[in-house]
Amino acid sequence: MTTTPKLALPFIAQGQAQKEVTHNAGLMLLNTFTQTVVKSRAITAPPGSPANGDSYIVPASATGAWSGHTGQIAVWEFGAWVFYAPFAGWLAYVEAERVIVTYADGLWSSRLAGTANGGGLSLFCVEEEITLSGAFTAAVGAGIIPDRAIVLAVSSRTTQAVTGAPSYGVGVSGNPTQFGGSLGAALGSNNIGVIGPTAFYAPTPVRVTATSGSFTGGKVRVVIQALTFNAPTS
Repeated sequence: MTTTPKLALPFIAQGQAQKEVTHNAGLMLLNTFTQTVVKSRAITAPPGSPANGDSYIVPASATGAWSGHTGQIAVWEFGAWVFYAPFAGWLAYVEAERVIVTYADGLWSSRLAGTANGGGLSLFCVEEEITLSGAFTAAVGAGIIPDRAIVLAVSSRTTQAVTGAPSYGVGVSGNPTQFGGSLGAALGSNNIGVIGPTAFYAPTPVRVTATSGSFTGGKVRVVIQALTFNAPTS
């Protein structure tokens, strides 16, 4: 046996020359896998100017130096990308999402619970800043409620003072104040739009709707807080 069974830390052999090389390699492995922190698990192209020690989970369809390393942890070490294959049960904190993910069944996920055949329950929390114009503005990116999600709340904050309307509502098409009505137009106004757990059966954009008149300016950041689910994969 030349490495430890779990982290593959290299052993120093009896009488080995240049022991510091093996020892330092083990330190780099511990630096990566102890309290693992990665910057993102969504970037498909290696960043152009990484700092030494920057780590990423390689997503599917990665390009360049990351191609062929899906699911592995890519670490920039002294001028080159080094790749580490995870073991089942490993945890990593993803800075871009402020979430802890677990490696199981060949993929990284934020599942709160799961089954042996891929079923799962996850807590879903994303945000989008919406630039306001007209009678209402709908989210176009992260602020879209996923299909088959159960929403617990949609929180909001005025990140740029709203003009053209005295206040606004946060909701969806057909229910423009589902997550709060008559919300403050002033910079810094915020609301936690708690609702009874509500299922959505299609991708549904969150809307910010003017209470009266039409928006001429302003920005509102919305945060969707929901539960999402995975069916068995086999």
